[in-house]
Amino acid sequence: MTASLATTAAPQRHVRRATLVGSSAILMWSTLAALTALTGTMPPFQMVAVAFGIAFLVGIAGSLLRGGSPLGHLRQRPVVWLIGIGGLFGYHFFYFLAVKSAPAVEANLLNYLWPLLIVLFSALLPGERLRWWHAAGALLGLAGTVLLVTRGGGFAVEVAYIPGYLAALACAVTWAAYSVLSRRFGDVPTDAVGGFCLATAVLALLCHLVFETTAWPQEGVGWIALLALGIGPVGAAFFVWDHGVKHGDIRALGALSYATPLLSTLLLILLGLAQGHWTVWAACGLIVGGALLASHDMLLKKSG
Repeated sequence: MTASLATTAAPQRHVRRATLVGSSAILMWSTLAALTALTGTMPPFQMVAVAFGIAFLVGIAGSLLRGGSPLGHLRQRPVVWLIGIGGLFGYHFFYFLAVKSAPAVEANLLNYLWPLLIVLFSALLPGERLRWWHAAGALLGLAGTVLLVTRGGGFAVEVAYIPGYLAALACAVTWAAYSVLSRRFGDVPTDAVGGFCLATAVLALLCHLVFETTAWPQEGVGWIALLALGIGPVGAAFFVWDHGVKHGDIRALGALSYATPLLSTLLLILLGLAQGHWTVWAACGLIVGGALLASHDMLLKKSG
């Protein structure tokens, strides 16, 4: 009996550990807005190309430190490459298309449907079951995000912005699908994400050469921010997220992801790049409450 309980507890510990590892991506993504602002007027696709190039080097370094073969992990099935590149490059492509084609409030609101979609899509995975607290927690997080990005003022849908709205919805669906499908292909090593980063960097460079004019940071802080982007929110974050969605509680990760816009806003306020508002603190309560509710079963297992 004791041995059976120990055997059961071990996988639970692994799930909790992987969930914590994956949630560190949320902390890193919360710095994205601030770091992007510090890069100055650098065009978005140029920034993505450089940041993902650095992310690829981060992946190579990590693989070598673990004694692995970086090039060996690039030998993956075509469907794996399709999912990886579609997730990383597809998300960023649709995101920049959305913010250029629709007002930022509406675009961000529709984009941040992805945590809710992760929770809902996870019910389609083998061995996963969607409970009421997962859905309720995700909806609370969504309510907090709506309050945060609209500042309580609401928004109006205009026909002229429909292409931008559709692009923002594509963002949400793309990232949610990538996250859930990554778990479906759990046998693919996380080091393979380095290859997806390299492909994303190349595609972003092509988009930059076609659509943008090259502009580099004018101050040292801009170069530091660009390097930090490639190491953190556009680098290590994708590796730990991959580990988390493959081996952790994907439903809890989906709900916890609503903390990203909240933490991002709080960091901007702290750095003096944005002003505080009562809606930030109200959103904080909704998002934290929703995350705790969605993580209900994981927390109970931990206390048990």
